[in-house]
Amino acid sequence: MMDDALPDTIALLVIDLQPDFMPGGALACHEGDAIVPGIAKLLASRRYRTVVATQDWHPPGHASFASSHPGRAPFETIELHGHPQVLWPDHCVQGTPGAALDPRIDWNVADLILRKGTHPQVDSYSAFRENHGPAGTRPSTGLAGWLRERGINEVHLCGLARDYCVLWSAQDAADAALHVRVLWDLTRPVTPDGDAPARAALQAAGVAIDTRA
Repeated sequence: MMDDALPDTIALLVIDLQPDFMPGGALACHEGDAIVPGIAKLLASRRYRTVVATQDWHPPGHASFASSHPGRAPFETIELHGHPQVLWPDHCVQGTPGAALDPRIDWNVADLILRKGTHPQVDSYSAFRENHGPAGTRPSTGLAGWLRERGINEVHLCGLARDYCVLWSAQDAADAALHVRVLWDLTRPVTPDGDAPARAALQAAGVAIDTRA
C-alpha cells in the first residue's frame, strides 16, 4: 500500500485482534498472529485519520459458548433465537488476558474501541450489528451513525476472523451504504476452509477485496 495519507472520509476498522484468537489461544485462528506486524505497521503509518478497533467482550457463561449447553461440544451448531449458532470454546471472557487487545499494537491511535458480544444471550460477530436476538432483530451497535457523523463514507477492514467477524462486519457496512474494502492479507480465517466461502460472500455483497496490504 502507498505511504501517503488517505482521505479523511476513509476509516480503518481493526476487528478483534485479541490473544484468544492467536495461536495458543482459546479460539485460535489459522496463522492469526501473522497479521500483527502488518497491522502494527499500518497503524504506525497514520495513513488513516480515523481508526476503530473492536473487542470481543463476553460475560462468563455466554450463550455462544459450548460450555453453556450441556452435552454440546465446541464447533457444533444449534438453533439460538430461531437462527443457526456455532458453539465456540469459552473465549474473550471479560477481564481475562485473552480478551485484551493485542499488546504488540499501539492502540493509542484508535479513536474508538467498540466492545461487542456483551449481551449474555446474543452473540455479536459484526462491528455494526449484533447477531439475531430473542426478538429476532439485529440491534445496531451505533457504529454506522458514529462514522457518518464524522463524514466517513468508506471503511477498510482488517483483523480476525476473516470468515466470521470481518465478513459480517463488511457485509453490514455495505448494508449501511458504506463503501467497503477488506485488506485480505491482513485477515486470517478460523480455518483455511473458510476462505473460499468468505471471498464469495464478500463479492456477493459488493465488497472490494484488496490483496496488496
